[in-house]
This record gives sequence, structure tokens and C-alpha cells, in this order.
Amino acid sequence: MRVHHLNCGTMRPARTPGGLVCHVLLVETGDGLLLVDSGFGLRDAADPARRLGAARHLIRPVLDPSESASRQVERLGHDPAEVRDIVLTHFDADHAGGLADFPHARVHLTAAESDAAQRPRTRNERYRYSAAQREHGPHLVEHHPASGDVWRGFAAATEVRPGVVLIALPGHTRGHAAVAVDAGDRWILHAGDAFYHRGQIDGTTPVPRLLVASERMIAHDRALVRANHARLAELWAAAGDLTIVNAHDPDLLRRARAG
Repeated sequence: MRVHHLNCGTMRPARTPGGLVCHVLLVETGDGLLLVDSGFGLRDAADPARRLGAARHLIRPVLDPSESASRQVERLGHDPAEVRDIVLTHFDADHAGGLADFPHARVHLTAAESDAAQRPRTRNERYRYSAAQREHGPHLVEHHPASGDVWRGFAAATEVRPGVVLIALPGHTRGHAAVAVDAGDRWILHAGDAFYHRGQIDGTTPVPRLLVASERMIAHDRALVRANHARLAELWAAAGDLTIVNAHDPDLLRRARAG
């Protein structure tokens, strides 16, 4: 499967050198296109106050329509209607905002994340999930990774489509997941927001303090976030045929594009 690495949402929060991105995978399968996350969409750019709420003042998104996944799919020579599946790491607006641009796509996510977004239990969940992101009535396909298999040491994983694996990685949100894609000569592991910055798993790169504070503030379970950092650091050190990316580190996006 051919994989394209897209930035579907530049953000410029304060005291974050280089800003942030919304790293989305566009996967060309033998049966249409598949996205991992969707970044911000055209509706977010048109009505940011209603769709993003007060959080937009913290993350300071650029909201350039040309960065939307749908416009980038078109520039690559495809019809957005060819996007048949979208696999979400979680339902935060900077990951799910583009769903409405692909109204006929199946949206795969963990059952725990689907429940958290639609039936929030905590103040954190009520703050972070916007009903406006689901007003177009997305076709949600819930998965239960705990009933699946082990994938490279992760205890809960399920194959969404051949070569695309949804891995339960709760912590950032109640039902957060990572997504592994078989790119042929190697696997790409999109860790979503399981870590914010490469320095949290490579052990050497300084991490901006604001990102650390933001991660702690929004985390559903901080202990699980720390455990995820540790497991991903082990995988990073082992390297091999696995490329690890996340949602917002611009340097990891540049490296992935460079191959």
C-alpha cells in the first residue's frame, strides 16, 4: 500500500518553536483510499468558533482550506469520494474535524472512544468533544481491540482492513488508539497523541514545557500516558522495520516524507 504523509492543520501555540502539525496518513489500498485521522476540515475553517470552541485560542490553528485532507486528496489526483475508510486515533477536533468532508466514509474507532465522544462522563470529556464534529451523522464503526490479538507487544489490537491495525492505547483519551499500516517494506505506526513530541520517546531531544503542560492538562489518565511513552520509547530504540510518527510533531512529519 502506498502511504502519503499530509499536514492537515498547522497550529501555532505560544512558546512552541516551529509550531505543530496535524499529521494525517493517506493510504492507497486496492479498494479505495483510507485516511488515518482527518485533521481540520473545510467546515472548521468556515466556522471555527462553533466547531472548535475556546480551545482555538490555545492551539491557534491556521485553518487554511488548502490544508484540508479533501483538498489534498484532490491535488494528488483523486476524488474525495474514493476515501472509503477513516481510522481515528481519537475524536478530538484536530483529528476528526475533516470527517464531514467525507460523509460517505466509514469511520473506524475504538468502542471506548465512540462512547466517550457521544456520552461523556467527565468534565474533561465534556470539554473536549464537540457535537458539531458529528452533526453530519458519520458512519461510525466501533471496534473492540481487547478481543483481538497482540501486536508487537501491545496487548489489544484488531485488524480494521488487511494491513491496517487499530491498537488500543488509552491515556490521552478514554478510547485513544494507535494505528499501524503495512507500507510494504516497513510498518508505519501512527501513535496519535500518545506522545506530543519526539523528545518524549527518543530520550535526547528537549521537549517544550508548554507541550508537557498541555499533555498533562488534557490527559484522561496521566499514568497511562507515561506508560505509553515508555512502551513507545522501547519501540523507537529497537527501530528495525517500524517508523513511528505522531499527530503533531513537525519534525517527524518531515522525516516521514523524506523516507
